Amino acid sequence: MCFTQLPAYAEKIIPSGKNSFIFINNQEKKSMNQVITNSNSTLKLYGGTRSRASIIQWYLEEINLDYNYILIDMTQKEHLQSPFLELNPFGKVPVIVDDDFQLWESGAILLYLAEKYGNEINSLEEKSIINQWILFANSTLATGLFIEANREKEMSQLLPPLENILQKNSYLLGENFTVADVAVGSMLAYTQILLKLDLSNYPAITNYIQRIIQRPAFMNTIGKR
Repeated sequence: MCFTQLPAYAEKIIPSGKNSFIFINNQEKKSMNQVITNSNSTLKLYGGTRSRASIIQWYLEEINLDYNYILIDMTQKEHLQSPFLELNPFGKVPVIVDDDFQLWESGAILLYLAEKYGNEINSLEEKSIINQWILFANSTLATGLFIEANREKEMSQLLPPLENILQKNSYLLGENFTVADVAVGSMLAYTQILLKLDLSNYPAITNYIQRIIQRPAFMNTIGKR
């Protein structure tokens, strides 16, 4: 999508990778319609500022899949109003709508996208391993690193095994980047973006974080936060 001038309804346009984010004027803004990208796409991603929707964006950019991004105004509680509650009755983002199919929970969305569009899952066993890492990232790793009361104890249990894996491989499942790295890598990257944790005792993890944050798809999404 390319504009030589701002549409009448837009405040500004911010390029982001192969998509352009259109910020709608308050006068023209409609619920769940603050940001729209690539209107030719059928897949829609609903997200909020500082939400896990940016993780989904990262993966969509990795697999070069066109999508529309729709930013929910959490400050105006759009996530707790209809029609968003028709997409997720719990009022949480992210949510995707792919043609007539809708899905919430970031881990479930990553697995769906990987299996349908990612060309990296060819068997039940591969799907299960990927799912294992996504669940680990969203539950075990996230709660261990981001809940302060857990952090001191959990870091000493969670990071050494990850360090050992990443000493042997460039990525979690070997030498090829997969959706597992999006799930786990995003949590590790956020420890540097949000928490500024000292990971100097884990050089393989530190090098891994540097590899993923230098990926163009990461820089175009989470890296722009």
